[in-house]
Amino acid sequence: MTYIQGFVTAVPTANRQAFVEHARKAAELMREFGASRVVDAWGVDVPDGKVNDFKGAVAAKADETVCFGWMEFPDEAAAKACFDKMMSDPRMREIGDMPFDGKRMIFGGFEPLMDEGAAVEGGYVDGFVIPVPAGKREAFRDMALTAWPMFRDHGATRDVEAWGVDVPRGTVTDFFRAAHAEDGEHVVFAFLEWPDKETRDAGMKAVMEDERMATMPPEMPFDGKRMIFAGFEVV
Repeated sequence: MTYIQGFVTAVPTANRQAFVEHARKAAELMREFGASRVVDAWGVDVPDGKVNDFKGAVAAKADETVCFGWMEFPDEAAAKACFDKMMSDPRMREIGDMPFDGKRMIFGGFEPLMDEGAAVEGGYVDGFVIPVPAGKREAFRDMALTAWPMFRDHGATRDVEAWGVDVPRGTVTDFFRAAHAEDGEHVVFAFLEWPDKETRDAGMKAVMEDERMATMPPEMPFDGKRMIFAGFEVV
């Protein structure tokens, strides 16, 4: 198992290339300081929700695109050491200013409940933020493990469902507000990886038609109306 540092950001659409370049430079340092993997993905299918959605999560404006990303570490201590080194390394200043409003970036540390499959370079990601009652942690994990073989058999390469363990409250935005989390609920940061969007679209359709869907629990261990999701292209 790894430790996941997850992020969601609103980036001016015109700044896409600047965002990609900034992310690549930062990723080089992150890997040097202990990150085993760094992923940044650009929103390409970000739907409006009736209750909440990714756009509202980061107060995205009409001319901004929602981006979803994460860093993987061997454990929480390695993540903390990485960020401590980055904050004191003069090369961080050389990377330049962030091409987005950092005050609206939401972030947190998450411990995987499950990590199935294998990572792929590039590809397409379905990202999720889900409010789950503390007492339903294991029920959520069991549900995810039951669903994974269907996604795997229809083209998904990896499924990670991670439980919030260090999720700070923000003054403008944060993961709790994004999920409209209630007292006693934790935030789950999750993602499905696919080789490309075409495989994902066909795979999702096949999953919905899979007869094994009938074996899923009749009631989800969370409020599905407050689950937010979107599709992202890895950059």
